[in-house]
Amino acid sequence: MRVFPASFIVMLIACIALLMGWQLSLHGTIANNIHSLLQPNWLSDTSVKLHLTWWPRLFTTLLCGAALAVAGVLMQQVLRNPLASPTTLGVASGASFSLMMATLYAPWLIELSYSLVAMAGGLIAMGLVFALSWRRALSPTIVVISGMVLNLYFGAFSSVLLIMNQEKLEGLMIWGAGSLVQTGWGNVIYLAPRVAAVVIIAFLFIKPLTLLQLSESGAKSLGVSLAKLRIVCLGLAVLLTALVVATVGIIGFVGLAAPALTRLIGIKRLLPKFLVSMVIGGALLTLTDLIIQQLPGLMSAMIPTGAATAALGAPLMLWLLPKLALHSQTQTQTTLTRHSEHSRQLSKHTIWITLVAVFLGLLIFSSVSIGNQGWSWIVSDGNWSVLEWRLPRLIAALLAGAMLATAGTIMQRLSGNPMASPEVIGISSGTALGLIVTLFSGLSSSLVGMYIGGFVGALSTVGIIFLLNRKTGFQPERVLLTGIAITALMSAVQSIVLAGGDPRSYQLLAWLAGTTYYVTSSALIPLAIATLVWLSIAFVCHRWLDILPLGEASAHALGMNVSRSRMWLLLLVAGLTVSATLVVGPLSFVGLMAPHLARLLGFSRAKEHLIGAILVGCSLMLFADWLGRQLLYPQDIPTGMVASIIGGLYLMWGLRRL
Repeated sequence: MRVFPASFIVMLIACIALLMGWQLSLHGTIANNIHSLLQPNWLSDTSVKLHLTWWPRLFTTLLCGAALAVAGVLMQQVLRNPLASPTTLGVASGASFSLMMATLYAPWLIELSYSLVAMAGGLIAMGLVFALSWRRALSPTIVVISGMVLNLYFGAFSSVLLIMNQEKLEGLMIWGAGSLVQTGWGNVIYLAPRVAAVVIIAFLFIKPLTLLQLSESGAKSLGVSLAKLRIVCLGLAVLLTALVVATVGIIGFVGLAAPALTRLIGIKRLLPKFLVSMVIGGALLTLTDLIIQQLPGLMSAMIPTGAATAALGAPLMLWLLPKLALHSQTQTQTTLTRHSEHSRQLSKHTIWITLVAVFLGLLIFSSVSIGNQGWSWIVSDGNWSVLEWRLPRLIAALLAGAMLATAGTIMQRLSGNPMASPEVIGISSGTALGLIVTLFSGLSSSLVGMYIGGFVGALSTVGIIFLLNRKTGFQPERVLLTGIAITALMSAVQSIVLAGGDPRSYQLLAWLAGTTYYVTSSALIPLAIATLVWLSIAFVCHRWLDILPLGEASAHALGMNVSRSRMWLLLLVAGLTVSATLVVGPLSFVGLMAPHLARLLGFSRAKEHLIGAILVGCSLMLFADWLGRQLLYPQDIPTGMVASIIGGLYLMWGLRRL
């Protein structure tokens, strides 16, 4: 049944009015509380509290929601991309990261103008997105994928800064998650004239923006300078985003949800789309914030509104994905996976030489370090006691790299998707989400309980990916977008947990960053057993991995039960991912890089591909662990974080050449 625009907007406003009336009634008579907006009773604690906190929060929420909605409409109109928004393009994360860097290393810039600092970060993020997607003519999916990869990157660097500067940045965890708590009218006074001025300027470009709905040649023939129009309008969108981020932090997905809902209720003309999106954006954010304020106890103060909107926006993005028209690309071969048709056979000599090289690398990386006296080698110094704490983390990194490489190889051969890996398509994030829910909900704090929680999260993610993509043939770009949405949901839950002030939050942050610092010799035993079991099963299934890429019909002809084989392989991927994620966190990209590099070396048959990927994955993780210890000595950068930075560069290189 069609929803009429007026009815939808009236319904939203009615819900907001009911919640406002309910909250005001809790503090006395509604009439007196409304009166506190303009003329508070300074002798009444309730009246002062409403005047200085509740009412400013309401108006700040309305302004931020409307500003992000306009930014979303501008981005979607200029890029002709229904998934473009300040969040999905990395603009909000770039603005937030620039403010964090300025807070630590150039506080005078914050005093000068924190809005300009945020705008500079947003513009840099937008420039990087354009650089990554320019060769594909700003393809909608490549633009969004590039933006979300930048989100992961900014998040990774922010986590490193938080771990290394916990005391200085403690308050930024709450602000960065999008806290709308107010202590006066300062933010309203700051935002209102600036947002109004930018929105009025945006309205002046409605006519040329409308012409963008035509072809580029048609718009040019009517006198529209496309380059100037795009630069100005995207600059306005970035400025609106920077104003919001600088004031209240990152507010997730409002810029995506408001234009999407406006489009779904049937509004197509640009001016009504702007106006209705502003109303819906302000109403959605206000409604979410009012609901959060209704939560019992300290939950209303612990859950930032920005993270809550991100948690709601991720399912919205998953819902929108099936409606996004993409060309079938199931047979696409990208630069990431091209290899010689005449693949070299992996001889026994090559296997043994490579294995010896890996173990030599392990010995070198575990014995060479930099300290106060410069570079040193354990063999020459005789300081063997260092290995007591260094060797367990190196072995853990090696085992995790082997499992992620195996999981990535299985996913790529099973789906025929060159971009498939546990980290990229969201299985690792689903695992982390299951672990977080299990730990912080009190269901279990034991290793076995967390393993079960992570396994359920991984299987749930696999199920979501399958349900959303089976009808479209598991197109690489669509599957990747699904994983990005799941990762965004995990990041939102992570932000809520970190902002809650729980003593376990910093330990969780260290684990999410992929640190192997806390690995002990006793913890290696179950990890080694799990690795041995999962890898043994993978090699037993190598025949399936040789046959399944031939296609379902060929596999049936060779006597294989395709459905059962896929189910067991997906269970194997879930087990491998959970075991590795417990050690190095949810984001390392080893599962993406290792199978690609092994195939580029010429390992095409399943068994050879698995061995080659495992060796490459182990080497990558060992190098990441060593580099994390040496790069900012004496500070220690988590292994998974270093691996994700290296892997993110590799993924962006692949997107650039896709």
